[in-house]
Amino acid sequence: MKMYQVDAFTQQLFKGNPAAVLVIEDWLDDGLMQSIAFENNLSETAFVKQLENDNYAIRWFSPTDEVAFCGHATLASAFVLFRDYTQAKTLQFHVKDLGIFIVTQAEDGKILMNFPIRRAQKLSEYPAILDEALSKPFKAVYANPQAYIIEYHSVQDVLDEQPDLSKLKTLGKMRTAITSSTLDVAITASDSTQYDCVSRYFAPAIGIDEDSVTGSIHTAIVPLWADQLNKTEFIAYQASNRGGELYCRILDHERIEISGYAVLYMQSHLEISR
Repeated sequence: MKMYQVDAFTQQLFKGNPAAVLVIEDWLDDGLMQSIAFENNLSETAFVKQLENDNYAIRWFSPTDEVAFCGHATLASAFVLFRDYTQAKTLQFHVKDLGIFIVTQAEDGKILMNFPIRRAQKLSEYPAILDEALSKPFKAVYANPQAYIIEYHSVQDVLDEQPDLSKLKTLGKMRTAITSSTLDVAITASDSTQYDCVSRYFAPAIGIDEDSVTGSIHTAIVPLWADQLNKTEFIAYQASNRGGELYCRILDHERIEISGYAVLYMQSHLEISR
């Protein structure tokens, strides 16, 4: 069984977010897919099954759970399909509960993904554990179906934050993202003015202490800043120890385009009996 490992949202090896991708003829047993993801110990392993022509079903697994949506592993999967499995420049991923993702590859290799916006709502009340787990002051707390999103006062606070992961883990399956616009801190964070927003992402409850680059949460983060800054196009940066760039554009009909590059790190053969 062939498996690829791809660094997503980057043009450099060892940057961005690594994902494993397996293109399979039929779904494996759920327990086996989870075991493969656990063995890989990457934030996500994607399994892709062709439906017909350039239509594919896709599922994503963290080391501990199947997840409902993963942007960087979608990018990695599209990269693999465009590279080795299709001559087309557009394909469709069919996703349970989220519909169809239309994905296109540009001439320069950039992959453009059309996702549904998953808006976050501002909360008047939020779990007190957030105040205990986060060391920097923050302005507001939002939430969408995937995560709490906490708006910080400055990019520097986002970069300096050292959360108590054991406390964040008690939130259960509700993950925590922190984000701040560079426009709010241009005076004190001039080294970040090339980006419209800078974020970090933590998901210890599903085996990911800090995710390297999280495409899915930007379907909430970018619309949040779009409303505040009155912009529709963004270059976002996720400031993990690997780092990654996301090129984002608000579309009509509550859709968002999130784009990025990817590079192949490894191909391997798994010695697994189904």
